Amino acid sequence: MTQTDTLLKVVLEENYALVSYNPVLKIGKVEWKAKASSEEYQAAIIALIEYAEKHPVHYYLADITKQSVVSPEDRKWFENIMVPKAIGMGLKKAAVVFDGNVFKKYYVNMIIQVTGKLGLPLKLFNKEEDAIQWFLK
Repeated sequence: MTQTDTLLKVVLEENYALVSYNPVLKIGKVEWKAKASSEEYQAAIIALIEYAEKHPVHYYLADITKQSVVSPEDRKWFENIMVPKAIGMGLKKAAVVFDGNVFKKYYVNMIIQVTGKLGLPLKLFNKEEDAIQWFLK
């Protein structure tokens, strides 16, 4: 736990995900904890977007090390609806922490293609600390 973790505001806490916000660094984070249904996947993302309507989120951090495979429909929903909305709300960078799993890499690479077209920098990291360092550069 880092020093800034004590400042975290929990936005949503369920058995499948923890959605939090760091008000100092303006980081919205979704940490996937288990397999999520389509409704649960969307609920976690929507919770952060709704929170961002009142609190500036400049950086999005997703920890998908414990996430199960995301359906193509949910991925497309994320890419086509949530990413443009987040950019419109002031999102500057996004990062994904993951374990190198080939299925997750495919999922993330598809999202990277979309974010690249939309002008949103998105990078992959093995550790959350490295992602935060990149945000702050």
